[in-house]
Amino acid sequence: MPRSSFYYSETHPKQDKYKEERELFQQIYHANKGRYGYRRITLEFRNRGFSTNHKVIQKLMHEEHIVCKVRQHKYNSYKGQIGKVAPNLLQRDFSTTKSNEKWVTDVSWTAH
Repeated sequence: MPRSSFYYSETHPKQDKYKEERELFQQIYHANKGRYGYRRITLEFRNRGFSTNHKVIQKLMHEEHIVCKVRQHKYNSYKGQIGKVAPNLLQRDFSTTKSNEKWVTDVSWTAH
């Protein structure tokens, strides 16, 4: 590194380009108890009159180690037991002495 560049960098410290945005997104994040991710913070920025790209906010959040605390849940379609269960009258005794004495069918099919 040239000597002049070193001393220039010492006397002219680097300015934070996004200082105002950094403070604002931390306020928004903490005001919402850490539940806002970069998308909702971007919308809040737009509502407050800033035209900051979502990628910039994502980058600033990454630099500050700030992550949305709410996790998405996986979809589960199970709704428990639906309908009435018929009583088991046969108790797996399918033997008969004459025809048409016991009629059975398989009702375990479910619609997808």
